[in-house]
Amino acid sequence: MTPTRSRAAPITPFWQRLPRFFLFPLQWEPLLYALVLSLCSLLVFVIPLPFAIFLIELGILLAASRYSFKVIHLSSQGFLRTRDFPPQRDPDLVNLPWKLFAILLVMSFLIGGLAYVSKNLAIAGWAVVSFALPAIAVVLVQTASLGQSLNPALWFSVMRAMGWPYVALWAFLFFLSGGAEIALPLLAPLVARWMLLPLINFVLIYFSWAMSALLGYAMYQYHDELGIDLRFVPQATPGERDVSEEARAIDAHVADMVEHGEIDNAVGIAYDAARGAESDLHAQRRYHRVLAVSSKTDDLLRHGKRFIELLMYSKLETEALAVYQTCIGKDPQFLCDNPAHVVSFARLQWRAGDARAALALLKGFDKRNAGHAAIPDAYELAARVLIQGLDRRDMAMPILQTMKRRYPKTPQTEEVSWLLRDDDPTTRGAKLAG
Repeated sequence: MTPTRSRAAPITPFWQRLPRFFLFPLQWEPLLYALVLSLCSLLVFVIPLPFAIFLIELGILLAASRYSFKVIHLSSQGFLRTRDFPPQRDPDLVNLPWKLFAILLVMSFLIGGLAYVSKNLAIAGWAVVSFALPAIAVVLVQTASLGQSLNPALWFSVMRAMGWPYVALWAFLFFLSGGAEIALPLLAPLVARWMLLPLINFVLIYFSWAMSALLGYAMYQYHDELGIDLRFVPQATPGERDVSEEARAIDAHVADMVEHGEIDNAVGIAYDAARGAESDLHAQRRYHRVLAVSSKTDDLLRHGKRFIELLMYSKLETEALAVYQTCIGKDPQFLCDNPAHVVSFARLQWRAGDARAALALLKGFDKRNAGHAAIPDAYELAARVLIQGLDRRDMAMPILQTMKRRYPKTPQTEEVSWLLRDDDPTTRGAKLAG
């Protein structure tokens, strides 16, 4: 199966819309809000408290940051103008500024730790974190999870989804982040001294919201690859409407039904769309997500097997792992049609640094999939995780003995033998004899 990603018209790449991102904060809603927030800084002249300026600026920063995340979130779903923003608030967005602060704090501690080891390592760590910041923000907006936003595997999946344009996105965001430093010296002589603090706040807010509009639009441009369901369907002439616009209309209709509790009807509509497009990632993704919030567990598990195959064929391992975990959460006895995928999922968790999650996926693999060709790979990976990830060489030794008994001539057995060369009595005896 070859996945299809058709669209009504190609979405204009973000690098061709740069002037519009500078205009975004000048729309009526964000402009008025930015002015109000900036003028709030004048309260320092009214409130005679020692830490008044700190508390006021913190409040302004928090409010501006929450609006930034709102812009990113809604822009990624197709709302490119503030007048189209839906009125309801998303409670998941409220705490994102604090979570981003916690992420930056953790990164600072890690880089500080590297500085004790080597100054060059600290510089390299800072460069990696700086380059990953847009991807971290994407993961944070999509998952609202502090833990997942600290997962380098998810950062890489965002970069891989966007491809080389991610480098351009990072560069544009980097230069925009320095825009305030250029604008403020030019604007400061034009205002009275008592207006300097509101001016500084306004300029900082302006550039932060322009950056948010750029990042949200980039997510919108790659919404299929990032697994984002569009909610806003722009008006189009009949001649411009095709399958992709129809898909967007279905997305909006399904999302509206789920929001109003009409889950069964939403499942039926998503099923009808997915049934005629077996290799369409967007249609299958929509159907899976609706099933995940429904009570139709059997349908979820049946579809999960097919969807995992499609995602693995499309080299979207991280998303396939998420689908597998959803199915396992509904039924611990769930099995993939191709057991080798479970080994791939465990390897993905291992590369992400989660040794225990990798072992959990591999537990009982040989019994569930007796005779399968992937068993030696599962044994080898389990032993590697125990040795290198958990330092439990004693637990890896029985795996090696089983491999020697069942798969004596395989490369996997030789690899585990080498990893346990100092613990295996047979190997030690051979060394002494030599």
